[in-house]
Amino acid sequence: MTKAILPPSESRRARGFATFDEDPGTRLLVDAAGNPDFVALRESEDFRELRRRVTRFVLPATLGFLAWYLGYVALSAYAPDFMGTVVYGVINVGILFGVLQFVSTIALTLAYARYARRKLDPQVDAVRALTGEGTA
Repeated sequence: MTKAILPPSESRRARGFATFDEDPGTRLLVDAAGNPDFVALRESEDFRELRRRVTRFVLPATLGFLAWYLGYVALSAYAPDFMGTVVYGVINVGILFGVLQFVSTIALTLAYARYARRKLDPQVDAVRALTGEGTA
């Protein structure tokens, strides 16, 4: 919001004392043809923050899930006695860990969807605003 005292020639158009125009220091990152300037976007702080937020979730989640999956495979291959340990009735540790693979996949998907909705989507909107996309 910018406070402004408008000259008399513009006072007919204005409704009040303050204007809600964009900050004059903000420029759109578009080329002469009106297309997004991808090099400038990539170097913008908003885009760097978006990349940080993606990496902050994706890297640990991927490494954790791979460790969990490869641990399951390694235990199946190298510790068959442990994986064959009966937990309840005909359910053994191997079957339990196999079902938990599905459970962890669903949990990770839901966690990512929540993270994307809360942290990534607002930052994507900020990057899109740099090109004027989505504004009428």
